[in-house]
Amino acid sequence: MLEAMKTGSRRLAGSFTRTLFISTSRRTELKDVTAEIQATVNESGCSEGVCHLYVPHTTAGVLINEGDDPAVAHDIEATLDRLIPHRGDYAHAEGNSDSHIKTSLIGSSETVWIENGQLALGRWQSIFLADFDGPRRRELRVKIVPDLPASSC
Repeated sequence: MLEAMKTGSRRLAGSFTRTLFISTSRRTELKDVTAEIQATVNESGCSEGVCHLYVPHTTAGVLINEGDDPAVAHDIEATLDRLIPHRGDYAHAEGNSDSHIKTSLIGSSETVWIENGQLALGRWQSIFLADFDGPRRRELRVKIVPDLPASSC
């Protein structure tokens, strides 16, 4: 389930920000959020610029990978779970050390160019929220910054 926080949209000095809330249903889940981010770009009216994505959680992140074949996301989930198991000899007492480690590897931010009003992703690329300590309701912050008018460089 994806929902945009309508009260979270705002324009500052030409930029446009929105917080999306994404609900996950499994402990480890890569959720395709490309359509929601493109909808935010459309709403912003930006035709050329950059789209910054940030996940403010220590056990969830964001990544770009193949979205055409859902098996790829499943393989990433399964491989991370195999390489960094939920139960292990971890010092962190909350029981989610694996989630912190996975997020450290995946990262909490991405930047995507905007060209002609579209996310400039490769043919097979999609944007995924990666939750490693779900199911939860996660935040994905989107900041769209238009290019400055052309000048002589």
